[in-house]
Amino acid sequence: MQHCIATVSLSGTLPEKLEAIAAAGFQGVEIFENDLLYFDGSPRDVRRLCQELGLQIMLFQPFRDFEGCRRDRLQHNLERAERKFELMHELGTDRILVCSNVQPDVIRDNAVLADDLHQLAELAAKHEVLVGYEALAWGQHVNSYRQVWDIVKTVDHPNLGVILDSFHTLSIKDDLSRLPEIPGDKIVFLQLADAPILNMDVLEWSRHFRCFPGQGEFDLPAFLGPILQSGYQGPLSLEIFNDGFRAAPTGGTAADGRRGLLYLEENTRAQLAASAEPGAAAVLPQLFVPAAQPQYDGVEFLEFAVDEAAASRLARWFGKLGFAHAGQHKSKSVNLYRQGDINLILNSEPDSFAHAFFVAHGPSLCASAFRVNDSAQALQRAKQYRARSFESRVGPNERQIPAVRAPDGSLQYLVEPGADGSSIYQSDFDMLPAAADKPGLLTSIDHFALGLPAETMDAWMLFFRAVYGFKAENEHVLPDPYGLVKSRVLHSPDGSIRIPLNISENRNTAIARSVSTYRGSGVQHIAFATDDIFAAVAAARESGVPLLEIPRNYYDDLAARFDLPDEFVASLAAANILYDRDAQGGEMLHVYTAQFEDRFFFELLQRRAGYQQYGAANVAVRLAAQAQSRARQQARSNWYD
Repeated sequence: MQHCIATVSLSGTLPEKLEAIAAAGFQGVEIFENDLLYFDGSPRDVRRLCQELGLQIMLFQPFRDFEGCRRDRLQHNLERAERKFELMHELGTDRILVCSNVQPDVIRDNAVLADDLHQLAELAAKHEVLVGYEALAWGQHVNSYRQVWDIVKTVDHPNLGVILDSFHTLSIKDDLSRLPEIPGDKIVFLQLADAPILNMDVLEWSRHFRCFPGQGEFDLPAFLGPILQSGYQGPLSLEIFNDGFRAAPTGGTAADGRRGLLYLEENTRAQLAASAEPGAAAVLPQLFVPAAQPQYDGVEFLEFAVDEAAASRLARWFGKLGFAHAGQHKSKSVNLYRQGDINLILNSEPDSFAHAFFVAHGPSLCASAFRVNDSAQALQRAKQYRARSFESRVGPNERQIPAVRAPDGSLQYLVEPGADGSSIYQSDFDMLPAAADKPGLLTSIDHFALGLPAETMDAWMLFFRAVYGFKAENEHVLPDPYGLVKSRVLHSPDGSIRIPLNISENRNTAIARSVSTYRGSGVQHIAFATDDIFAAVAAARESGVPLLEIPRNYYDDLAARFDLPDEFVASLAAANILYDRDAQGGEMLHVYTAQFEDRFFFELLQRRAGYQQYGAANVAVRLAAQAQSRARQQARSNWYD
């Protein structure tokens, strides 16, 4: 289907917006009146620029407070409309959005409204344009698409139709059952927006918190499906009011918008197919059908960008945590460390992607790798969702591993088993056989958490949902001693890959400091699973791993909250192990290391009896303990100085 976006959705000047919209692959644009008013040029100049960029101006909007106005203003409003129709001819568009009246003195009589709109439609017919009537969720009298449709049916004029908007419908939890009544040829235009579910004034909600499909919580397929089945063949258009988008880079926002529409098409098609009557063929419009989501089998490896000095320091940490040096790359300065099913790579190769990443961010996680059943299919899907692929330099007999660039420019490799059953390490590394036999207490990568600039959370959410088919869990708001942290977990459908995303809008929180240190997003911590947390902690301590000290008060409260045996609580306290239990009786025991050079830290955890959460109840005490640890370090540093 054709894709369109309103200029109000993006930051920048009107030419900058139009250039980004075209580059993102949209076919059309809605010209928002204010963007035209602030443009230093004529409507014909805008028309010419759009033509040069291959864009069609599909709608001009908005025309406000027309129907049901005071009777002494009706003629003035008709004259106002005629001037807008003439402007539309200069722009080269034939459709205008008329939104329902929000003035307190609106006449609340549908017969009057219908008569006013009939006069407007007659005027539109003379100018050969179409008027689309839209219900604003905060309209004084008309605030539902159902009211709009009843009035449009009454007017019964070929130049008047309905404009449907997902936000105005879903934000008031409107009844969707009448959507199939509206014939497709009476729908002048369709506007789409997602949003988080918020308990606030709907006008403020609309003006500040709309987002692209896949970034919010609305059931957009349930809204879009019946509209398409009614025969609507016009464009899918985005109309987004969002404070963050107005400040974000124009090109990236436009690209996210296009990705969001593709994601909505895929999910709408799936929902229509699932709801078809048994034995009957589903009536499926021509919607986007990407390659199928791959099957996942956990994290294959995590790769760190380092120089030689940082590689040496981080390798010592790995050794203390029980990792063995398992291999040296055949042609590059890249080393593999292994324990159980965990593969960690240190890349200090000069003149490489990792080196450029290190220069930009310092010692950091520059790449992750997901095990998939079909890497070619996974890469195809990523490209169909307009993700950027990456090819690294390979030596003789080395495998080229497909990779995708994440929103921050880091890499995500897609690794499938070799045709002969060989692994990437056997082909690319000189393996050290003794390391393979070394037993370890850590078994797998349970999850790895990323700290993000606050304004990028929506882009990451949409990227993982669309490109990889990941699922999103509910957002948690967590207290840091210096502000609030928002956390949301994304995971593969089978749960084998888990990635918490963390943001904070308060500049002194641990997340904000992490983002500042990395000069962008970066790994916050990596969680390793173990089958015996007490043995793993004892081994770490014996090797000299610095563990985060937890206040004793935490354990007094723990005993009261969970009615745990005193001996068990004492053993937790002695090892600085945190504890959580879910409603089904599942348990998680976990411990944190100190930070590696104020950048990231490690978590050792044991899940029991099917526990699937992440110990959110313990985040506050962990953040407080880390803050206290930093304060002690700073005090010691000041004393020495």
